[in-house]
Amino acid sequence: MKLYIKQKVFSWGDKFRVFDENETDRYSVKGDVFTFGKKLHVLDRSERELAFIHQKVWSFLPKYYISRNGADVACVTKEFTFFRQEYTVEGPGWTVKGDFFDHEYEITSSGRRIAAVSKRWFTWGDTYEIAVAEGEDEITALCVVLIIDAVCAQNSAAAASNNT
Repeated sequence: MKLYIKQKVFSWGDKFRVFDENETDRYSVKGDVFTFGKKLHVLDRSERELAFIHQKVWSFLPKYYISRNGADVACVTKEFTFFRQEYTVEGPGWTVKGDFFDHEYEITSSGRRIAAVSKRWFTWGDTYEIAVAEGEDEITALCVVLIIDAVCAQNSAAAASNNT
């Protein structure tokens, strides 16, 4: 299954459209405005919440929680490494490795690929392709990609403010 995430460029708060290879809308993602820490709601086409992502605000390394049906199902943490970025996904036991600056990475579990993520270049707004392996949890994989996008955006904003 391939999913595509497209960020809406001119919107108040974070908004993403998630669609399949036939351009059929599958999910939408809406962010809360004026909150401490990032908060995102993953919704189905009927606007029912399927997952909620919230950032742990006072943490040395970026840490996000994924909740479904009111219970935390995963914790995504950026690991402390010197030469490369790596994330762990506690709960399902996933690891995320790759080139996060170019948005080319994989989500794996015990050497088995859960999903492969790549950025589509030269599009209006960020667009990501997620190839989710058959039988894997596409909602949690989608949430992990949204979290990594949030961390990369936060790092880019911090780097830009340091250069001024």
